[in-house]
Amino acid sequence: MPSVRQPSTLAFDLFCRVIDNFGDAGVCWRLARQLAALGHAVQLWIDRPDVLARLLPELSLQADAQRVHGVQVGHWTAAEHAQPPEGGVVIEAFACTLPSRYAAAMAARQCLWINLEYLSAEPWVEGCHGLPSPQGSGVAKYFYFPGFTPATGGLLREPDLLRRRNQAQQLDRTRRLRALTGLSPSQLPADCRYLLLFCYPDAPLAGLQQALASQDTPSCLLVPGAPPPGLRSQGALRVQSIPFVPQAHFDALLWCCDLNFVRGEDSLVRALWAGAPLVWQIYRQEDDAHLDKLDAWLARARWPDPAQALTRAWNRQDDAGVAHALGQALRADPWQAWQARAQSWCETLGAQPDLAHNLVNFCQKQRQKS
Repeated sequence: MPSVRQPSTLAFDLFCRVIDNFGDAGVCWRLARQLAALGHAVQLWIDRPDVLARLLPELSLQADAQRVHGVQVGHWTAAEHAQPPEGGVVIEAFACTLPSRYAAAMAARQCLWINLEYLSAEPWVEGCHGLPSPQGSGVAKYFYFPGFTPATGGLLREPDLLRRRNQAQQLDRTRRLRALTGLSPSQLPADCRYLLLFCYPDAPLAGLQQALASQDTPSCLLVPGAPPPGLRSQGALRVQSIPFVPQAHFDALLWCCDLNFVRGEDSLVRALWAGAPLVWQIYRQEDDAHLDKLDAWLARARWPDPAQALTRAWNRQDDAGVAHALGQALRADPWQAWQARAQSWCETLGAQPDLAHNLVNFCQKQRQKS
């Protein structure tokens, strides 16, 4: 009997619970939109549409269900009474636990179940990526790990992202910043180093301020929203509040900056695509488990020693360590080495297939086996 040809397009139901501020919603929306752009039917179920609306102003909080950029968006509670897509793919983002009635219906609908894991650079991820975990319902759940090597699921990246970045960076930076922030030319001096500060509340800001204030080169620190208490302009440092930008403009803001301080998973990946030096504040976990994950990421990043020391001090809330390491990292030789490594790693990662294409290929292969 001839095998039944599998459809080239798939139906995806993607479930998202917001835990880590904007990160969970940001990752899930990027994935949903990219899958839709590839021609697949995508339903996003989210428990905090108000958080998504901060990133996606087009989203209406008055509508129970709506279609935005090719993605059907609905509230998590409505999924309890929804039918899983027949022969489709159900993505459980970050072990968010599916609604019980919905999960029970998946076997009869012949669904493929994907557990989208958090991003990690740890070596063990390569061995676990793509493995099945049989469930009591009879539906196998597959672990899907985003990552930095070809043996993982890859990173989220739109097909034209790096081309758009290169085109944008050929334009005058001050004009780009004015368009993004609405600030006047006097608030955006041309003869300074620009840094973006997007951090968690426990970041060691006193050390950051001390290091930048004492530099010979002026620095303009762009802070979305109101600056944290105690952070102020001093010496060579100008602290400039800017509006919170939607997700569609966040990349362009990163492309304007010489050094990006970012937090969480979504912002890390977008800062990597900027091809510029970055300092990552990883999401904090009990017993400092996040520091092992940070070390694994730094081993792959291969920043110059001062930049690695800065990243570790930033994540240990070590003001003195930040002040010293940042001063060292901004010296001519380490800074040039950091810039070169950021660009080369971006190019290496950009040569790998992106997460959305990898995920579609994985799901289609699993469908062919069934």
